[in-house]
Amino acid sequence: MRNITRYPVEEHNSLWHIYRTVSPFKGVRNFIFIQLARYCPYLPLKNWIYRRILGMKVGKHTAFGLMVMVDVFFPEKITVGENSVIGYNTTILAHEYLIKEYRLGEVIIGENVMIGANSTILPGVTIGDGAVVAAGSVVHKHVAAGSMVGGNPLRVLRPAAE
Repeated sequence: MRNITRYPVEEHNSLWHIYRTVSPFKGVRNFIFIQLARYCPYLPLKNWIYRRILGMKVGKHTAFGLMVMVDVFFPEKITVGENSVIGYNTTILAHEYLIKEYRLGEVIIGENVMIGANSTILPGVTIGDGAVVAAGSVVHKHVAAGSMVGGNPLRVLRPAAE
């Protein structure tokens, strides 16, 4: 389903263990630069922030819409291929802090992918080349290359052409 690594915790919910996994300095630094990128209308500068400061792998000519929220604690676990579009107000997460465990997983978005506005992409998901994710979707499983998916729960709207 998803490629995630689970880390159980003993006492308290897992969010209380956050600074055992991420330094507070990294969290604050990333938050500031992510907020700058969210409001930046100039795509080359936005991609520079993602690549050079946050450590994401971002392909040429990829466009992140305004207000896109990438993972604050683990942006380096996000890869987006060339010529993809990440729609307005989309959230891309590489972590989940739950009650009894936290989970980490790489997010891989292929080339020529279209992610509709207000979508949420969960950790450990791969979205294949040429896929389309409808607006408002929650991507909780892998998406085949060339397919169109949408909704919550996510379902295939148009399978990949063969």
